[in-house]
This record gives sequence, structure tokens and C-alpha cells, in this order.
Amino acid sequence: MDASSRTSLRASASTMRAERLRSHRLSAPARTVADAARHMLATQAQEFWGGRWAVAQRTTGAPSLRDVDAAFDRGEIVRSWTMRGTIHLIPAEDLSWVLSLTADRQHRQMAAVRRNEALDDAELDRTEAATRAALAGGNRLTRKELAEVWEAAGVSTAKQRGYHLLVAMSLRGVVCQGPVVPRAEGPTREQYLVLTEEWIRDPVTPSDPLAELFVRYIAAHGPAGARDFAWWTSLPLGVSRDAAERAADRLTMVGDDPEPAYVVAGRAPRRSPAAPEVLALPPFEEYYLSYVDRTVPCAPEFLAAIGPSMNGIVRPIIVARGEVVGVWTHSVAVGRHADDPIPELFAPGAASDAEVAASLDRYREFITG
Repeated sequence: MDASSRTSLRASASTMRAERLRSHRLSAPARTVADAARHMLATQAQEFWGGRWAVAQRTTGAPSLRDVDAAFDRGEIVRSWTMRGTIHLIPAEDLSWVLSLTADRQHRQMAAVRRNEALDDAELDRTEAATRAALAGGNRLTRKELAEVWEAAGVSTAKQRGYHLLVAMSLRGVVCQGPVVPRAEGPTREQYLVLTEEWIRDPVTPSDPLAELFVRYIAAHGPAGARDFAWWTSLPLGVSRDAAERAADRLTMVGDDPEPAYVVAGRAPRRSPAAPEVLALPPFEEYYLSYVDRTVPCAPEFLAAIGPSMNGIVRPIIVARGEVVGVWTHSVAVGRHADDPIPELFAPGAASDAEVAASLDRYREFITG
């Protein structure tokens, strides 16, 4: 990016949006689902269908839901609580080193809840022993089946204990969510739990994990800065600034007001002329959510309509030429997943009816495929 581009970036929200669309692989899609997931590193996916749609939107060739599920079944991608106490879709090879940076902070953030649920270290150790015994040798269990194992071992899963036990086992790196659980006549909503050390055969370990995490965030989200990274990871701001310094030789600064903003040094992904300009993106979409200032992609008056709401929900969005112009709704319930998604534009004329319809048709083809 040359000096004139940097000047225009500071001056123009539209230029910022265009650069972020490319970083997010929304205007420069990746070759495969695994490549898209690898580029994004961690894609928010507590709505399982939403995380799968997020990586499909970032992949050439319009992959179907089955195509994304096949990447889970092959062990290329998994889901786990990678940061902020939130489930993300992540390349299997990257899970362990990311947790080495984020798990301790998540454990601390959940300490009060665990005290209330009487989940001390001894209880978690008993749970881990039962989990390892049940899953060893390549076994796989649903969440319900694993809860039954815990109950049989004398570990109560009453109320919210089962959920918090699962999170704890995930943050300890004992289990991850791997192959999908088949579901007749509708999109799969669940994955089998597997032993991380058995399911992930070739984990990687960067020489400087903190610098790597910052570079990978910027590659998938830039232009962005240390405050954005701190929000995304929930790491302290001081740690985030240290990460930026350690990664400096792999970054290009493209702005400094109010703080430095970066893109990754070197050639950016090539934009595709076939990439649609109007996109129906999932709930908790990284392009919208993963920054301190969300007014770059979305006008301030529309933020409340998208979220995060009081209950933490972030709605699916319609993005036209980089700007959030509406929201949409759809059900993945059996018998309803083939229904037409329903758009709600914030202002008429931001995108044509044909463009919006085409964006939602792409989603419907994905979810029914």
C-alpha cells in the first residue's frame, strides 16, 4: 500500500471498508473452506450454522453446508471456546497454541460462576479423568452422552454445571468439537466431542505465539489496531500493544489517528471480480463485530438494531459495498430451513431488490445443500 493509499485510508471510511472486505476474504475469497478458516484463524460460531456460513462466504465456488461439514469430518477445522468465553471455528492445527494464550484469562473470567456452581479444581480433575477414559481410543460422544458419563462418575451436571464443565474441559484442551452429528431432514446443529490430542494429529506451535496471533488477526481484519485486537482476544491492552510491537516487522502501519492501524506487510489477497457486492452475512459476523468502533461498517443509528443486545445477540446483517444496510432472519429448524429468508433494510435504495434477493438466495442454496 503506497503513501497516497495510506492518506486516502485515513480520510475515507469507504476505503477502510474496501480494505477490510479484502482482509476478511469477502471480496477476495479463498480457494477452499480450510483455506478460508486458516486465513480467519478464529471465526465466531456459537451459532453453528452461522460460523459455517461465514467461512462459506469467504470461499470460492459457493460451497454448501455439506462441504463445510466435510471439513469438520476430515479434521481440518474444529470448534472450541478460543477467546472471550465464546465458541469459534478454528483450524484444528491452531487450537492448542491459541488456547495457550487465551485459556488462562478465560478461566479467570469464569471463576465466580464456577464458585457458584461448586466447580473447584478437584471437581474438574474428576471430570477430566472421566472424560479421557470415555473418549480414549478414538471414541466420540455427543454432549448429552458425555454428560451421562460425568453423572456416572459422580459429577453432577445439574442446572448450568454441565455447560461449565464442557467449557472447562475445552479450555483445558482436553476436548474439542469435531465431526458433525447427522441430523435427518435438516442442518446439523451438533458436533461430536473428541479428545483434542487424538483428533488433532498435526498441531503447530509458532515461535512467538503472541506475535503470530496479532499478525493473524490483522491479516483477517485489518486495517485494525491494538485496541481492536484487545477486544477480539479479551487480552489486556498492554499485552496487545506488546503483541503489535513484537509483530512489527510483519506489519505495515496505514494510519495513526487516534492510534496505529495496521495491515499485514506484503501482497494483499487478490480481489475477485466475481465476488458479490451485496452479502447476507451471519449472526456474530466478524466483519461487523470484531472491532472497538463498529461505526466504520455501520451508521451509528443502526448499531442497536444489530447488537450486541442485552442478551448478547448479534443479528445477521446485509452488507452492500462494505456498509451494513439491513438485517435478515431465517430459521434452521427442520421443515423451515428451506423457507425464504426475510430481509429488513434500514433505508430504501441502499441495495436493489435484486441484489438483496441474490444474497439471500446464496444463503438458502448453502443451507439446503
